[in-house]
Amino acid sequence: MKLATLKTGGRDGSLVVVSRDLKTYQRVPKIAASLQHALDNWDITAPRLREVYAMLNDGTALAAQPFDAADFHSPLPRAYQWADGSAYINHVELVRKARNAEVPESFYTDPLMYQGGSDSFVGPRDPIAVQSEEWGVDLEAEVAVITGDVPMGASPERAAQEIRLVMLVNDVSLRNLIPNELAKGFGFFQSKPASAFSPVAVSPDELGDAWQDSKLRLPLSVTLNGQPFGRPNAGEDMTFSFAQLVAHAAKTRELIAGSIIGSGTVSNKQGSLNGSSIANGGVGYCCIAEVRTYETIETGSPKTPFMKFGDTVRIEMFDKDGASIFGAIDQKVEPYVERAR
Repeated sequence: MKLATLKTGGRDGSLVVVSRDLKTYQRVPKIAASLQHALDNWDITAPRLREVYAMLNDGTALAAQPFDAADFHSPLPRAYQWADGSAYINHVELVRKARNAEVPESFYTDPLMYQGGSDSFVGPRDPIAVQSEEWGVDLEAEVAVITGDVPMGASPERAAQEIRLVMLVNDVSLRNLIPNELAKGFGFFQSKPASAFSPVAVSPDELGDAWQDSKLRLPLSVTLNGQPFGRPNAGEDMTFSFAQLVAHAAKTRELIAGSIIGSGTVSNKQGSLNGSSIANGGVGYCCIAEVRTYETIETGSPKTPFMKFGDTVRIEMFDKDGASIFGAIDQKVEPYVERAR
């Protein structure tokens, strides 16, 4: 099934069920007021939500309304937990190679993960709002999952059972703020502004054979300023599955329902800079930093600029028939303006 959160009903929005073709939706206030409410009571709410989903798909829903992604929050407008991994070691290898650094052996067996800000996400059509484009605004196209309750010390097999929903994410980075933060030895904070998630979150069963071994095995489409930028396969070169990432996050703590775990920037192994871009026959990239890394390795310095005010990014995934699965994250970089609450 497919679930989304309408921008009504306060900070947590209103839960709706969305049709498979993303053309209609139906509110479900008698089942759950919000997605968090549904996740907290999943055994009760999920079967009822699936009934609504079936009626939307067969055209028998009585209160269906036209779906417009601009009307929606990220599926969880705020969450109790947002932890992002780095499951694609190719991305780590490239970044380290650009600065002549080796990848520690432990990175291949022990996932990298940081705890992001989850008190306020932005909607899939909301701007990337920053106070200065000099901060080095970069997109990061990723896949993420929402969990149920995960016990401390859960095995990957148990963690896989607690994956409730799958979605896409633009985990924006402010690249020029990262070096000073990491130099302090205490991780990301100011360099990681609010993330945006796809309009729709999808249950794993809805993905069919594209969901295998807790990996989403489809290309992730990224366009930058209207031009093809990336289409790497999210299931390839993924060193750690989502089951492993969730288990890693739960090693020393319980994860409560509604926790979000990200994959990190999707990245496939490729050849040289001249063969990695879509224009040159490659699968392209899911962040600008990766292009700049290729440029640094092969020419001695980066050439591609980070995003500026007015630049746009679109992140989307299509099924084998070419239909959008999650809807699109479609954002423009804009100067920050304080919002009324």
